[in-house]
Amino acid sequence: MSNQSPTTLGIDFGTSNSAAGLAVAGRPYLIELEPGETTLPTAVFFEEGQRGMRIGRSATRALIDGEEGRFMRALKSLLGTPLLYEERRLGGERLSFASIIARFLAAVKSQAEAQTRMVFTHALSGRPVKFHSKDAARNTKAEEDLRACYLEAGFTDVKFLNEPEAALRAAPPEPGVGLIVDIGGGTSDFTVFSQDVNGHTEILASNGVRIGGTDFDRQISIDHVMPLLGRGSDIKNAFGGGTLAAPNQIFNDLATWQMIPFLYTGETRRKAADLAAHAVEREKLDLLVDVLEHELGHDVAFAVERGKITANSQAEARVDLRMLKRGLGTPLSSDLMQTSLAATVSEVRTCAAETLQLADVTAAKVNRIVLVGGSSLLQVIEQEMQNLCPNARLHRDNAMTAVADGLALSAQHAFHN
Repeated sequence: MSNQSPTTLGIDFGTSNSAAGLAVAGRPYLIELEPGETTLPTAVFFEEGQRGMRIGRSATRALIDGEEGRFMRALKSLLGTPLLYEERRLGGERLSFASIIARFLAAVKSQAEAQTRMVFTHALSGRPVKFHSKDAARNTKAEEDLRACYLEAGFTDVKFLNEPEAALRAAPPEPGVGLIVDIGGGTSDFTVFSQDVNGHTEILASNGVRIGGTDFDRQISIDHVMPLLGRGSDIKNAFGGGTLAAPNQIFNDLATWQMIPFLYTGETRRKAADLAAHAVEREKLDLLVDVLEHELGHDVAFAVERGKITANSQAEARVDLRMLKRGLGTPLSSDLMQTSLAATVSEVRTCAAETLQLADVTAAKVNRIVLVGGSSLLQVIEQEMQNLCPNARLHRDNAMTAVADGLALSAQHAFHN
């Protein structure tokens, strides 16, 4: 490679949202990937019978407007799994989920080039510290999968930077010991670092766990929404007396963003119809049948997400399910949400504490916590992190764009010899 640095685009490819940028006069410049917007929902929509796919807010609008087609979100969570290479007939052609991710990244590349009038040959991509926290081989495979997606998208080469370390590069320097708490849609990442009075930074340890905002949505849905569709309901035994509880799998998958597209099959619909036919609470299972028949799984998931966001800022909220039945919904207070998320948040805290141990830093020495990612702003997360590091001040100012800003700042030097 020559001494001249290639033209590199910093890309924050997220489970829920994505962004892209580069450095301009030493400052991060995030590119408008949609008119007036520098963040792009990581969502795609394939219109029925039409080639091509819509992305971002256009994809979400198609879902909300009830257009015929297939909506997908949280595809990043499939990296490193066999499901990534399963094919579906979408928009008149058979596509794997890997190719869908590649097309999404290609659309980001194309829009960035159109907005900047530059040609980006290389990418600096953020990545979670651990795509899969309990399987090292799968974690390695996930990065290989994502690299292949970038190459298929038209980039000549890609390098990766841990997302919390990218966020740190965008944070104002401050002497002392800090903890980056980066909770995105699919993972929670932590970096412990020290800085001196001159701003020199040393990374002491990084760690991560495969828990994120979509997992919070999932647990809230399982606890508060899926029972309205029959989870836990009694099903009469077709071959004798008595009843059995409805099997959990179909409800657990319906509560999981990345699994929803896999439920819209004839086999799953037949299973749901059979459960409804033998249900003691027939009206609940009929709602499940309707969700699958009319492909309303993502509508339900968005309703849960909206309820979570509202409950985080208000004492009382509600998950509105009027798309299923007039007046249908369920209360979601901040206390109810905290109870639902207690076990999951405990795992997040444990990972943060393990990161401090890896860094050989006591929690009392941490003087600031930098919150990154929308889910880091949940009150229950903030409280746990503050309890873990009682002497630390919370920094929230740049939570939504810190990773993208750090990647933009770092992109121009990523491929220097």
